[in-house]
Amino acid sequence: MVSGKPGIAKRQLILLSGRAHPELAEAVAKDLSVAITPQAAYDFANGEIFVRFEESVRGADAFVMQSHTAPVNDWLMEQLLMVDSLKRASAKRITAVVPSYPYARQDRKYAGREPVSARLVADMFKTAGADRIVTVDLHTAQAQGFFDGPVDHLHAMWLLCDHVGSRYRGEDLTIVSPDAGRTRLAEKWADLLGGCPIAFIHKTRDPLRPNEVVANRVVGDVEGRTCVVVDDMIDTALTSTTAARQLLEQGAKDVVLVATHGVLSGDAYDRLIASKAREVILTDTLPIPQEKRFPGMTVLSIAPLLARAIQEVFEDGSVTSLFDGNA
Repeated sequence: MVSGKPGIAKRQLILLSGRAHPELAEAVAKDLSVAITPQAAYDFANGEIFVRFEESVRGADAFVMQSHTAPVNDWLMEQLLMVDSLKRASAKRITAVVPSYPYARQDRKYAGREPVSARLVADMFKTAGADRIVTVDLHTAQAQGFFDGPVDHLHAMWLLCDHVGSRYRGEDLTIVSPDAGRTRLAEKWADLLGGCPIAFIHKTRDPLRPNEVVANRVVGDVEGRTCVVVDDMIDTALTSTTAARQLLEQGAKDVVLVATHGVLSGDAYDRLIASKAREVILTDTLPIPQEKRFPGMTVLSIAPLLARAIQEVFEDGSVTSLFDGNA
């Protein structure tokens, strides 16, 4: 005789959102045909954050979404608290959906006595109770190894390439890396766009003037061509707009700036406006308010990609198949 009570295990996908970028979470929820789980979230007078879910999450497959825009530390802490709350409320599996990974650029020690902050963030997600991370375009792909568990590293390149390919079909394109370290990304772009040539900006630095580029040189064929500068993010826009200026000075016909994450800190808006770039193309992994937009900026929705990845994870399918068609 078998002891115990027979029952049917029911799987339930729930989507939860922090307060940093609710518009993206709502778009993902719409694509998934689910409602965002209601919660109470607010700040105490001293800056501490409180979160509480207003529905049962017991046994659920929970996906916690947060975009890490400024103030990054507040939104990171809020997401960690949400993960911890889910763990203590007996969620079956917890996935942290992180469209733009916080501290991604601090993924190694450049000098002595520095932290590896991207690794610390991964450790905090694991300690809080996350079983899995879903993120888009890490600064370096090897940062996936920082998390002790599955990491689904999504790529916005296909979405961005489709836009560039359709908008600039018939033009002579050159894919440009803003520095020598991103030439591999430029090569992938060139292949997707039919084998167009690539170029990169060679940066020369004066050892007596640390962290300051004193001269640039364009390596590659850009004269009379439409140059597409590709990068993972545009933060202060200094790198991308400097590249645009150099390309135009070297005879480029037009410059298009492309990046996944639009951080747009400080004077980025003014620099982009003054750059004479024909178009600036970003995704909405981070919120881009109206006051930072202008007619030459295109913001593509990353929500369909995130929704498809979440569905695959929930159904134990293949996230890799979203990109190469193979399971």
